[in-house]
Amino acid sequence: MIQTLFGSLDQKEQEEKKPRLFDRMKQAVSRTRESLSERIDDIVSFGKEIDRATLDDLEATLIAADLGAATTHQVLEKLRDKADRRQIADVPELKRLLQHELLAILTAAERPPQKVEPPEVLLVVGVNGTGKTTTIGKLASLLRSQGKSVLLAAADTFRAAAIEQLEIWGQRAGAEVIQTKPGGDPSAVLFDAVQAAKARGVDYVIVDTAGRLHTKTNLMAELEKMRRTSARLLPGAPHEVLLVMDATTGQNGLQQARLFTQSAGVTGIVLTKLDGTAKGGVVVAISRELGLPVRYAGVGEKLGDLLPFNPQDFVASLFE
Repeated sequence: MIQTLFGSLDQKEQEEKKPRLFDRMKQAVSRTRESLSERIDDIVSFGKEIDRATLDDLEATLIAADLGAATTHQVLEKLRDKADRRQIADVPELKRLLQHELLAILTAAERPPQKVEPPEVLLVVGVNGTGKTTTIGKLASLLRSQGKSVLLAAADTFRAAAIEQLEIWGQRAGAEVIQTKPGGDPSAVLFDAVQAAKARGVDYVIVDTAGRLHTKTNLMAELEKMRRTSARLLPGAPHEVLLVMDATTGQNGLQQARLFTQSAGVTGIVLTKLDGTAKGGVVVAISRELGLPVRYAGVGEKLGDLLPFNPQDFVASLFE
């Protein structure tokens, strides 16, 4: 690492990059922020006292932002206690306390990614239509921008054109794709990709998986087989199982997420299309109800539109 009088170049790059990432997150959740702030301002207008009745009005606003009933109830119970003791003086204080409670939920679900010797195997799961294959291309590009080498495994052999779609994203990201013929054995693709990564000293293997098979039982059994295959090849693999969820589906996507979490051993969430919804509160609902951290957020269609998720930045961007 090259040192300068003002610290390492890596440190300077990180300091410069953080404001840019925050600005992009702020832009992505602008619809949620506008809706949330406007409704809070409407509820607490004209010097109105902030009491339990005020917070009852706030309940509908939080549910509309897709926090979900359970998460909203948890947050408001903490605020009601403070309101009873007249500890919420004005709107800025209400927003500050609300931020604190949302951040506490997100922080409680945080789990630092494990540090492993390469290759690190990332299994990417999720139903079709959530942006799974697109996300894999963006994640490969992000890792390559950090100086990492990446192999993609086209293990979604069931869906027509899935292999070709991954090839296109692999070319855009500059990552080779390991594949077989349509209808081939997904675990065999994973096996070949991991073996190739070990032989070549590649840092990451990102595995695209089927979003559906003939039955949910078949799909979950296939994912479990892939987990066993990767574990035989590398201790502790897969090192991350990332579930791709579409933010615009909100609460409706949670039941699907629970199914994958139970069967596929999900360790983190990638939330796509966060820029396309006014219901960004689903991020908090996911963290609370699944007990899983959000690892990345998709904020657009371009190759660079996948951001590492930072709970502090996300919560701040909802109110600033």
